[in-house]
Amino acid sequence: MSWHSQTWNWIDGAWVEGNPPLLGPRSHAFWLSTSVFDGARVFDGVMPDIRAHAERVNRSAATMALNPTMSADAIVELTREGARKFGPDAQLYVKPMYWAEADGISVILPDAESTRFCLCLFVAPMPPAGAGIALGTTRFRRPSLETMPTDAKAGCLYPNNGRALREAKAKGFDNALVLDTLGNVAETATSNVFLAKDGVVRTPVPNGTFLNGITRQRVIALLRADGVEVQETTLTMKDFQEADEIFTSGNYSKVTPVVRLEDRDLQPGRLGKRARELYWEFAHSG
Repeated sequence: MSWHSQTWNWIDGAWVEGNPPLLGPRSHAFWLSTSVFDGARVFDGVMPDIRAHAERVNRSAATMALNPTMSADAIVELTREGARKFGPDAQLYVKPMYWAEADGISVILPDAESTRFCLCLFVAPMPPAGAGIALGTTRFRRPSLETMPTDAKAGCLYPNNGRALREAKAKGFDNALVLDTLGNVAETATSNVFLAKDGVVRTPVPNGTFLNGITRQRVIALLRADGVEVQETTLTMKDFQEADEIFTSGNYSKVTPVVRLEDRDLQPGRLGKRARELYWEFAHSG
């Protein structure tokens, strides 16, 4: 049995099923990590914010000195085409990707003209509604823009996220609450994070150490339109320890309540529940 779920990929002008080999030992992305990707979702026949994800992968490619060869419109249409290859009730992860195949002038740099594109769609069930997660701390920190390409959704960033996640899981938690280099809360290892205190929602202000997530932006806009005060500001671990409720946002799980932070138990709160309700209403409104 294959280790991966049902998968379809658009590569070099054709759809290919499964997990086709794409990189060789001389591929620049294989040994020097010049790859970018994005993540979107298809579920219940909808593809929320798919164009924003397509636009972001093109921006990420340009940040990494790659040549984004596909228009956002083309990526959106391919996603619709690919989704039809699955069952009508399939819940999918959508992953457009660019990478460099050839070395550039100084080997370290990629040859932008060698950029390749792949759109990968695969079955990935959505977490059940109301499923909460436990967050632990980690000694690993988010890098800054001066040290890593944090303004791109680049593959080279994720081993550090993996270190934080692995450490948290070893201590019995589902995810890690990660600080930036100044000691302020940035995000979790896999998603953006929010707290609520006295009826006000607060979330770390984008400061160049983490991506201002598309789902994050959507949740903020939906809550504000619903009359909820949302502040983007500098937050410390103490702020989260004293919060009335905590929840996360991200493409994979959308809006998820936090039910434990280190040794403190929490309940899914009113504002996190409202954020999830609003997101689901938005996702199904198109």
